[in-house]
Amino acid sequence: MKLKQVFAMLGVFAMLAPAVVMAQTPDVTPNDLGIQYGEATGLGSKDIRVTVASIIRTAMGLLGIVAVVIILIGGFKWMTAGGNDEQTGEAKQWIFSGIIGLAIILSAYALATYVVSSLVAATTGP
Repeated sequence: MKLKQVFAMLGVFAMLAPAVVMAQTPDVTPNDLGIQYGEATGLGSKDIRVTVASIIRTAMGLLGIVAVVIILIGGFKWMTAGGNDEQTGEAKQWIFSGIIGLAIILSAYALATYVVSSLVAATTGP
């Protein structure tokens, strides 16, 4: 067999595999996740996916606060520069870095929220 034929066959198998797996996997319900065992041991009864989403939301909120503080530091440095070009340039760098950090944090938050909500919707069923 030629290498192209091997890759073509692997491609066909790769396309058929998800359909076969999806046909064989049953729907997962919250009772299948073992939450009731956590209640018996004195742990929380909240779904682990919701807990992970809360942790991500809290971490992103704290990072957002840090980015806003960086922007405020840059603004304070600019206001107290007294016309010094070197200090003004440093303040601009602080503000620019804070804005870039805030943009990264907001996009990471949006992506994490989308992924977690998609996972919850996919695993809890209709």
